[in-house]
Amino acid sequence: MALERTLGIVKPDAVEQRKVGEVVAMIEASGLSIHAMRMIHLSRPQAEGFYEVHRGKPFFDELVRFMTRGPVVVMALEGEGAVLRYRELMGATDPAKAAAGTIREKYGTHVGENACHGSDSPENARVEVNYFFPGFELGSP
Repeated sequence: MALERTLGIVKPDAVEQRKVGEVVAMIEASGLSIHAMRMIHLSRPQAEGFYEVHRGKPFFDELVRFMTRGPVVVMALEGEGAVLRYRELMGATDPAKAAAGTIREKYGTHVGENACHGSDSPENARVEVNYFFPGFELGSP
């Protein structure tokens, strides 16, 4: 497997539950490295820009409202096969269907508030990481 970067977001619901530390601990225990991390409160334009691929879908406005209701923690994660490894650690999008011990199974409440986000491909990971961490901030992996 190749060294990759992926984006991880601790969503507002998990931040509100004060689970950031637990999520970070799970990421580090999985062997992934946190290359960069910051807490931000997304503006509506930032959230709309990030989720632009979903514009026009029925859940878009609800998603943007949710992602702007409170702070999030954005992270650039690194490791061998980071995209797939973080997706496995997150669990299924619907927390009720997520495997035991995954972030979403532990901290998600339903499909709309599922505690975390992760890139779904190496190509999207590059775009998503650069959205929050311009290349000059991180250097190459």
